[in-house]
Amino acid sequence: MQPFETNRHGRIVFPSNFFPDIDFSTVTDVEQLDSVIRRDFDTKAPTASEILARHTRGDYRNKVELLRDVALNAYWANRFALTMFDKRPTRWADVPRTRDDLYMPVLTPWPDQESKVAEVEAAFRQLPAGWDDAAEDCIFETVFDVFAARKHVAGALPTVKPTVAQLTADPKNMTLRLGSYDPNFRVYSYDEILDCHEDVPALEALRRWSMVLHNQQPWDRKQVELVEVGQLRDDDYVVVFHPRDRHVQRFISRVTSGRTAPAPQRAAVEPVPPATPYPTIDVRRDFAVQPRIEALAVAHGDVVCTNEDLIRNSAYNWSAMTADEVTAKTGIEQRRYTSGSFSELALQAARAAVEKAQVGPADIGAVLVCTCTSDRLIPSLATYLSGELGIAQTHASFDLVAACAGLPYGLAEATRILQQIRRPVLVVCVEKFSDKIGSVRPSRMIFGDGAAALVVGVAPEGAEPDIEYLQTYASGPTSEVNSIIWPNPDFDNAITVYGPEVKSLAGRYLAQMLDEVRALPGLDKGESLLDDIDLVVPHQANKTMIIDLAAKAGLAADRLYFNIEKVGNASSASIPLAIHDAVRDGVITEPVRIFAPGFGAGAVAGYSVMRIDPSVVAISQ
Repeated sequence: MQPFETNRHGRIVFPSNFFPDIDFSTVTDVEQLDSVIRRDFDTKAPTASEILARHTRGDYRNKVELLRDVALNAYWANRFALTMFDKRPTRWADVPRTRDDLYMPVLTPWPDQESKVAEVEAAFRQLPAGWDDAAEDCIFETVFDVFAARKHVAGALPTVKPTVAQLTADPKNMTLRLGSYDPNFRVYSYDEILDCHEDVPALEALRRWSMVLHNQQPWDRKQVELVEVGQLRDDDYVVVFHPRDRHVQRFISRVTSGRTAPAPQRAAVEPVPPATPYPTIDVRRDFAVQPRIEALAVAHGDVVCTNEDLIRNSAYNWSAMTADEVTAKTGIEQRRYTSGSFSELALQAARAAVEKAQVGPADIGAVLVCTCTSDRLIPSLATYLSGELGIAQTHASFDLVAACAGLPYGLAEATRILQQIRRPVLVVCVEKFSDKIGSVRPSRMIFGDGAAALVVGVAPEGAEPDIEYLQTYASGPTSEVNSIIWPNPDFDNAITVYGPEVKSLAGRYLAQMLDEVRALPGLDKGESLLDDIDLVVPHQANKTMIIDLAAKAGLAADRLYFNIEKVGNASSASIPLAIHDAVRDGVITEPVRIFAPGFGAGAVAGYSVMRIDPSVVAISQ
């Protein structure tokens, strides 16, 4: 499934937010699947009784709020079919009785179904419209038709459905009978669902929900009834569940045969601090060859995803949230995605940097790529770029995984390599998150795509270095080390952010880095190196969080520069992207000293203190 598409209205759509698509090749046992199902469906879906209780208490302010809960209930009732099976109406006489890869539901009748359904409809009619009465009524008609057609208790559905043979083993088992079946029953195509349009973003999301739910019951719902399997006649139509793909069937085979491997048990390990602190690298003192930044170029994503686009694409497992609330929580108004490939994005920035530096393929001694979202292992992206740039041989070309601390890690390695090869090193920081997010809302709110490339060369004899101090760290408590995971099998291999743990590691490392910089002597007129910093360009993780953590560490917000409002969090590329944008937007107009701290996944962190001359920045939009 495409990570995002642009529909015929020119709007960005995330198909995975509407079409649940669990990767069963990564699901090991029923307990793990149950956890995923509960997280995605159960935790936010109220029962019909809960919907009525909320209405009685006056919790619903308008039709949209109740409509959303009815849709969540319908998603919950279809949770296994949506994620595991294709439902195919079949004449009972034509249903194979002995195959082990065809399934039919055993259902428990829903007591008082008719009265509760009527009460839910009456509750909706009593409420005022949220935005658009006609649109809300139309969406409700579709969703409610699905909700009202359910005759069974949704909470009693088993994770692994019985085979046809298991169903028929007891003639009193109850299943669905359709009455009649029209193969031309109206269903919505994939393109119709993507191209649906509402002026109100939240209603557009609900419209897509309603279309997906409608397609789950492509038959005349008024004729559906629960019957004992022993009462089925040959010409009756029943619903047969076919595994969506071979991974679903293999999963069912594993768990029903008992061949699943037990989960490893690991004891918690208490982290032990280093015997002595790691000293900051003083580039002037510690290295003979001084580095010079010869060029900085970037490649922004070409597709804009606004906060309204997020709301327009609200997934069935997201809590209700407005565009303004996303901004307040993250400081982000939009993020940039790339419609091209990960490799093309990196190559665009790399070519622009070497062109700005006016260095040729014979001059570049090493290529370092800092990324945590590479789509290639062999060849590494660094070697791929080396070949695409026409470099016959480098001293070293390799990828470095340091996530959001990629820039300080990359500059530290470039400075070390420079001592031996004494020729320019190309450092590329690139990330493409847009195809690794799935329907995980915290990740979707935060991450964007982007690339930046720096050419680090040799400063003239006797000249001051552009990179003055460097520091890197990694590790910590395992909760912080695992605070951002990709691929995460518990979230369909999408990238997952555990917010409190991220905030913990960011606060710990930011305070440590600021303390170290304060303790270093001033280089110009300040008593401390921090006094001589003209601009702080932190990793653009979450503006709201960083301002709060910086204030707690004694750093005022007016000393910080952010571009996260317009580009999102691009991990290793975020700091150089921000430096570029500060030059482009006139924030940096003359050479300045920058303190650039980064921190993130793996509990990695690091910083660089460097001087940036705006003349070396290749300006792009």
